[in-house]
Amino acid sequence: MIQLQTVTANEIPEDPIPDLRLEFSALPSHLMTTRSVPARPHLPAATSAGAGAESEKPEPSLITPQLSAEETAAAQQQTNQSLSIAEKNLQSARGKRLNTTQTDLVSKIRGFLADALEAAKVADWARARSLSKKAQVLSEELVASL
Repeated sequence: MIQLQTVTANEIPEDPIPDLRLEFSALPSHLMTTRSVPARPHLPAATSAGAGAESEKPEPSLITPQLSAEETAAAQQQTNQSLSIAEKNLQSARGKRLNTTQTDLVSKIRGFLADALEAAKVADWARARSLSKKAQVLSEELVASL
C-alpha cells in the first residue's frame, strides 16, 4: 500500500535548481539575404598582354565535316544563293518604319550574314551554308511581316 504525505506550504523546500537566464548577444544591425539563384561564376582575367577585342570572340570550331568536291560545290552554291536572298530581303526593309520585333529580326539576320561570310572565308562551307540559310529564313519572315 502507498502512503501519501501531505505537505504544507511552509514545508516546501527551496528549489535546488537556480533560475536559469538565457543571455542573447545583440542582433546584427543588418539583415542577411539569401540568394534565390546561384551566384554567377567568376571568369579568370586574361593573362596574355595581347588579349584585347580579338580574344573576346570565340575561336571557330576546329572540327568541321569533310565534304566531297561535289558537296563543297553544292554548299558554296547554296550559301551564295541564301546570302543573296537574305540581302535582297534586307534591302526591301530599308527605309521602312520597323517595330521592335522587326528591328530585332534585322539584327539577327545581319549577325547570321556576318557569321556566314566569316565561315566562308575559312572554307567552312557546311557552317556557312547553315548560317546563310538561317539568315534567309529570318529575312523571309521579316518580309512577310512588313
